Amino acid sequence: MSDSDSSQPAKSGWLLRLVSGLSKSSTRLVTGISDIFTKRKLDDAALVELEDLLIAADIGTATAGKLTTALAKTRFGKDISPEEVRTAFAADITRVLEPVALPLSVDPARKPFIILMVGVNGAGKTTTIGKLAHQFHRDGLKVSLAAGDTFRAAAVEQLKVWGSRTNSPVVARDTGADAAGLAFEAVMEAKKRGDDVLLIDTAGRLQNKDALMAELQKIARAIAKADPTAPHATLLVLDATVGQNAHSQVEIFKSIVGVTGLVMTKLDGTAKGGVVVALAEKFKLPVHYIGVGEGADDLRPFTSQSFARSLMGLSPES
Repeated sequence: MSDSDSSQPAKSGWLLRLVSGLSKSSTRLVTGISDIFTKRKLDDAALVELEDLLIAADIGTATAGKLTTALAKTRFGKDISPEEVRTAFAADITRVLEPVALPLSVDPARKPFIILMVGVNGAGKTTTIGKLAHQFHRDGLKVSLAAGDTFRAAAVEQLKVWGSRTNSPVVARDTGADAAGLAFEAVMEAKKRGDDVLLIDTAGRLQNKDALMAELQKIARAIAKADPTAPHATLLVLDATVGQNAHSQVEIFKSIVGVTGLVMTKLDGTAKGGVVVALAEKFKLPVHYIGVGEGADDLRPFTSQSFARSLMGLSPES
């Protein structure tokens, strides 16, 4: 059996989980579009209703306007079925997402390839680090973890569990220890071991933005002191259930630490999956991974067409 044959069941399993994970978001859109287009032509009133539906699904005002305008250009005044609307939207959303659907590439020339993970508490940062460690380890890479969220004992313990699961050394200190000092030590230790990847967790308290900003900038400086080319990637983990609030989180973290890519978690727990489209349109930042469940394999590289079609309640592969 070839590699491509053996990967087929895994791929189809993931696509099924993606469809299932986006079902809350897609059901809302499928039902809404069907309600609008029951024996009805595409007229001005229908376009307004469609745009409102897309905005309510967190797809964003700008994207909603573009989608309905594009539909009107070819179909205005004509009979159109709900499926035709969804198919047209899926194709246009795919085009919006294509430029940001970029896999995270670990540069083997950077040893270790240092990934700084940022995001608010509760977004799923620590779990995402564990899932990434699992995937990198499975790909044959030597991985280490740094428990930089030193304020939350639970985050440190969680990271240690993932470390033992993935055979990855974890650099951790007592609660309240200096996170920048820990990050520096983690880089030095990872270099000494010859690790391929180092994943660094951070605290995510947004209540006092200034303190968070100062701490993250200090961590970034400490990493750069240990390796002037690092961090090589700064990933912002976003919880999809927050919907439009994700926009302000991207703006804040981008201004603090120069985010290079996004990871969207908890898409299975929300009807706000459209926010991925709005973020792509507005920020143009790479979306490296999406998560639709708790399992280690429920975090996967983001692909534009399968996401767009699943969001519109269509088979992920046209």
